[in-house]
Amino acid sequence: MSDAEGSAISRRRCREIMTGNVRTVTSETSVRDVSVLMREGDIGAVPVVDAGKLVGIVTDRDIVVRVVAEGNPASTPVAEAMTGEVFSVGPDDFVFEAIRLMGDKQVRRVPVVEPSGELVGIIAMADVALETEDEREIAETLEEISSGSAFWSKN
Repeated sequence: MSDAEGSAISRRRCREIMTGNVRTVTSETSVRDVSVLMREGDIGAVPVVDAGKLVGIVTDRDIVVRVVAEGNPASTPVAEAMTGEVFSVGPDDFVFEAIRLMGDKQVRRVPVVEPSGELVGIIAMADVALETEDEREIAETLEEISSGSAFWSKN
């Protein structure tokens, strides 16, 4: 990806590339129910929202490591499987903040949250990659996010 292309992507606002219609669950939802939601929606992560505020995120990996290997998915609430420390961006933040956060924290998705704590969207690595124009650039962008290297610091 050229410096100009990387710069153009990073100048965009998170609200411009986020997925806005995000499926969510509450912390009391059973792990079995969220697993069905993931399967039916072909999604790997679901934000956890209580009283209108983002309180966590649960991934397919969280379910396998924290519940399937340890407990009963049918009766375990999502609160016991979710990651409570969520790294997020605001809708008016620049996309480079989301990309940097993904690389720094080694996460593939970043919730977009209003200052009030309300979830308004999510940005996935694929959303960033779709902003590039060719397959090579997409592959490089995904590799950079996964490896934690910032695309704007490459020579």
